[in-house]
Amino acid sequence: MAPLLGLCAALAGPAPAAGQGPSGPIPFEQISAALGGVHQFRQVALSPDGRRFAYVETAGERNAVRLADVARPAVAHTITACLGRTCDESDVAWSPDGRRLAFVTTDPSGQPQIAVEDFTVAAPARVLTRAKGPLSTPRWSSDGTRLAFLYSPGAPKTPSPLNPRTPDAGVVGAKIYEQRLAVMPARGGPVRMLGPNDLNVYEFDWSPDGTRFAATAAHGNGDANWWVAELYTIDARTGTATDVHHPDLQIASPRWSGDGKRIAYIGGIMSDEAVTGGDVYVVAANGGKATDVTPNLKASVVTIAWNGSPNRMLATELAGDRMVVASIDPDRKRQQQLWSGQETIYATGFAGLAPGDTGVSVSRDGKVAAAIVQSITAPPEIAVGTLGALHNVTSANARTVRLTGPARSLTWISEGTTVQGWLVFPPNARAGVTYPIVTYVHGGPAYAHYPLFPSGADAFEAWLAARGYIVFEPNPRGSYGQGEAFTRANVKDFGYGDLRDILVGLDAIGQTIPVDPQRIGLFGWSYGGYMTMWAVTQTNRFKAAVSGAGLSDWLSYYGTNDIDTWMIPYFGNNVYDDPSVYARSSPINYIRQVKTPTLMVAGDRDAEVPVTQSYEYWHALRDLGVPTELVIYPGEGHLFYKLSDQRDVARRITGWFDRYLKAQ
Repeated sequence: MAPLLGLCAALAGPAPAAGQGPSGPIPFEQISAALGGVHQFRQVALSPDGRRFAYVETAGERNAVRLADVARPAVAHTITACLGRTCDESDVAWSPDGRRLAFVTTDPSGQPQIAVEDFTVAAPARVLTRAKGPLSTPRWSSDGTRLAFLYSPGAPKTPSPLNPRTPDAGVVGAKIYEQRLAVMPARGGPVRMLGPNDLNVYEFDWSPDGTRFAATAAHGNGDANWWVAELYTIDARTGTATDVHHPDLQIASPRWSGDGKRIAYIGGIMSDEAVTGGDVYVVAANGGKATDVTPNLKASVVTIAWNGSPNRMLATELAGDRMVVASIDPDRKRQQQLWSGQETIYATGFAGLAPGDTGVSVSRDGKVAAAIVQSITAPPEIAVGTLGALHNVTSANARTVRLTGPARSLTWISEGTTVQGWLVFPPNARAGVTYPIVTYVHGGPAYAHYPLFPSGADAFEAWLAARGYIVFEPNPRGSYGQGEAFTRANVKDFGYGDLRDILVGLDAIGQTIPVDPQRIGLFGWSYGGYMTMWAVTQTNRFKAAVSGAGLSDWLSYYGTNDIDTWMIPYFGNNVYDDPSVYARSSPINYIRQVKTPTLMVAGDRDAEVPVTQSYEYWHALRDLGVPTELVIYPGEGHLFYKLSDQRDVARRITGWFDRYLKAQ
C-alpha cells in the first residue's frame, strides 16, 4: 500500500502563478470565465504521409476545422464549406492518398452535411450531400472512391440517450428513427442506405478491400438497444447485413485487420453507450468464437486500431492513474508499452465518446503520431512526434487560468483490492489547514475519473476547488482502470462494496492530511447521483449531499427509463423475475435512515434517469423533515447542454455545500 505519498509536500509546495486566483474563494464570475476560456481540441488526424495534420477546435460554442504542417504547426488555416452565418464543422477524415479531406459541415439551416476539400484543385470545399437528419463519421473506402457515414434520416434529435428525449405523444414507440450506414461516391452522387430499415448501426469500419463493413448494430430503437448490440458485416454493394458474432457483454470499436481475415473489438461490461472500456477480442471475419487477446489485463482498453499489420494492434488503455499506449500482439496475447503518463491522450472521441474513436493518429509508415494530451493540471494541447515521445506543437492554452491547486493520485487497499482515486486541492492550498472535503462520485458505474483538465461550466470539481474545497475523486470497484474483474466487481452489489471502497479511501485521506469530520460532503451525477442518494441512507458521515440525475428506486426505474437493457448484466435478470436484487440496492427502501441535507437537480427530459426518480426521493425527505431541495431544468436531458443551466447547477452545488459545510 502506498496511500498518499507526496500530498503533504504538494500542499507545502509553491503557490500557483500570479493571476490564478486569490487565497480565498474565487468569485463565481471569474470561475465561469476561466472555465469558458479553456481552448478545446476535439480531434486531430495526421495525413497518411505524416506531413500535415487536420484538427477540430472550438470557436465559441461551435467547432472549426484547421490544417497545419507538422514542420510549421503554428501556422494553421481554416478548412470550411459553410455558407451560413453559424458554422459547426468537425469529423475530419483523410482520403487514403492524402489529397482530400472529408468533414461534416452545416448548411444555412444548421443541417449537417458531408463536405470534401480537394487539395489538388484551387477551389473551395464542396458539400456533397443534401441530408435531412443527423449524420456523422465520414470514412473513406481503401481506394478513395466512396465515402461511408452514419445517417438518421428525418430524426428529430442527434442519436444518444444522453440527449434530451423527444416527448411522447400518441402511440408510444410507434415511430423509431434508426441511425443507419450510408455510402456515396466520393465525388458526389446518390446516397445509398445499407442494411435493414430497423437495424441501428452504432459504429463501423471498412474492410481492407472495400467490399464489406464491420459494424456494431442492434434491431429496434437505437437509443435503447446499444447494450444488446452484436457484430455484423454489411455488404457494401447489396446492403445485406449478416450477424457474425454475439458478444458475451457489450461490444464497441469494431476494427478490421489489415489482411481482412479478422475483426477486433473491445468487449466487457459497459454501462453507457459509447463510453468504452474492456478487453480486446478477436473473431474471424465470417464469424465464430471470439478470443480474448488481453486476458487478465490490469487495465481497461479504451481504443484499438490495427497498426498496419495483421498481427499488431495499437491500443490506448486506462491503467490505474495512468493512460497507456500499447502495441498488442493478438496471436501471442502479449503487449508492449509504448508510452505511459498521468495524462489523458486521444485523437478522436475521448473515452469512446464518438463512433470511430482513435487514441492516437498515426502516419501510414508508423513513424509519426499525433494526439491531444492533457492532465488535471495541464490544459489540452496537440502533441506530435513518435509513439513513445510526443511533444506539444500548439500553445493555445498557454494563458489559461488554472482554478485548482495540486492534484495527486492516491491508492488504498479495500478488502484486499487496490483502489485508486484523485485528490484535487484548492488554489494556494496550505499545509496544516483543514479544508472541507467533497467526495465526487463519477457516473457509469463503468467509467472513471480520468486525468482531465477541467473545462466548461459543468467541470464541477473546478468550481468546488476554486471555492475552497478539496475534491476527492474515487474510482471504486465497478470503475475502469483496474481490469475487467474489477469493473464487474459490483454486479448484483450496487451500493455496497463500492461505497465501502469510498469510505476506506476517506479514512486513508484522514491519516495523511487534517480532515474535519463535520465538513465532509458528497456529490455525484448519474450513477454518482444514485450513489449519493444511496450513501446517505447507509451512513451519516456526509454532512451535506448533492445528487445530479440521481436514481432512488431501481424497481420503478426499470419500467420508466428508456435504456433498461443495460441493467440485465448488472442485476442478472429483469426486475419482474428477480425484484429482490433490485430492491436490495434501492435507496428509497432505506429512506428513513437519512439525516443528511440533500439537494437534487435533474432535467425534465432525461431518458437515462427519469426525473421522477428525483421527485420520489425529494418527496420522502420532505415528509421526513430532512432539509432538501429539488430543482428541475426544462428541456434538459441526462447531460445538460444549456450554458446557463450548467452555471446555475454549479452555483447551487457550491452554495449548498457552503451552507452546510462552511458554517461549522
